[in-house]
Amino acid sequence: MKTSKGGWIARVILGAALGVLSSVVLASYLAESRGPTLAVSLLCAGLGGVLSAATLPFADDGRSLLLHSAVHFGATALLFGLLMAQLGARGAELLAWEAILFLLYAVVWLGRWIGWYVEVMQLRTMLGLAPGPSPLKWRETLPYLAFALLLCDVLPILLFWADHAVSADVPVLSGLLLPYLLLPVAGFSSGMSLGKRQGVCPLYPAACFVCYLPMVFLLFNYTAMFHCFMVAVPALAGNVTGWLYRRAAAKRGV
Repeated sequence: MKTSKGGWIARVILGAALGVLSSVVLASYLAESRGPTLAVSLLCAGLGGVLSAATLPFADDGRSLLLHSAVHFGATALLFGLLMAQLGARGAELLAWEAILFLLYAVVWLGRWIGWYVEVMQLRTMLGLAPGPSPLKWRETLPYLAFALLLCDVLPILLFWADHAVSADVPVLSGLLLPYLLLPVAGFSSGMSLGKRQGVCPLYPAACFVCYLPMVFLLFNYTAMFHCFMVAVPALAGNVTGWLYRRAAAKRGV
């Protein structure tokens, strides 16, 4: 136990040291400065230390896995956001950097989780047990992927074309109606439908985010990055709501 704790502390110290070294590169290329400020150096050290402890949250399972992973990502996102703000990122640009961090974090997290899940599936097969649901319920999510493509890719293109066809000074359809009404309502409704039928399916909100991301740069620019969250967050909220409704209905025997 002491050896494990000592190894974890050593990784954190090494990560912090590498973070300080990376601050020199960041200051040179991003801030166009000869050297990093004290704040940048401290934030890089903190971020390096937090990232080096990334193996800790993945050592648990069940609810503790989700809790520790959420806390670890929250600390990582906070330090990264403060660092990018120190380097000059503001508003939508800062949000875009945080979105990139989230995608990278999700790839690593899912890679490790799927590796663990494959081992569990192999054990179940060896014991002659039923395979259970697909990883993160990806197979159960597939029928809703077509709707996500229509909502996040086809509809924005059509509304963008309609705005330009009428030569509107203000893009009411693609600039106002789409992000503030259609995306949240459709995302929540479809997520709730999926949750009532299949339970929590975390890949559906992620699919909505990824499907809409090309539209941000194809039709708009990086300032429209918040559109992705306007569909992904309601989809997640709807999915959890549908799952809670399903559980309540099962308890009532409906």
